[in-house]
Amino acid sequence: MNIEINLRARQTGATLIVGLVLLLVLTVVGVSGMNTSTLQVAMSGSAVYQQDAFQMAEDGIDIAIGSRGFSTGQPLLINWTGNPDYDRRSITTFKVATGIPGNSAFSQGQGTNVPQAYHYDIISVGKGARNSTTTHTQSFFMPGAGGS
Repeated sequence: MNIEINLRARQTGATLIVGLVLLLVLTVVGVSGMNTSTLQVAMSGSAVYQQDAFQMAEDGIDIAIGSRGFSTGQPLLINWTGNPDYDRRSITTFKVATGIPGNSAFSQGQGTNVPQAYHYDIISVGKGARNSTTTHTQSFFMPGAGGS
């Protein structure tokens, strides 16, 4: 019986201290992992909003090209829709008219009715949630009858 009392008296709580230290280490690892995952969720959300803005800018270009309201005078404006989160706007401007190389392939004639290439630029701005924006520029030309 005396041996049993001596063994209990010699225990100083080392197991408790080791257990608490291990618990502290695991808590720090867990909190660090939560912070990392929260940051990754925020970054992926920002990427989604930027992609939405990209698609809205592309939509503005598609609407402008689809409208076919091109003029050599007044710019074509596709205005904002008023949606606070997802919106687009574009402006199409005439740049220059140039002769079409190898115009003999066209049956539009020679002299005063030489075919021309009418060059336009579309600048489109797309807006996504959380103030994400992107601007795209699309240049194109349309053939048509022109001057000499």
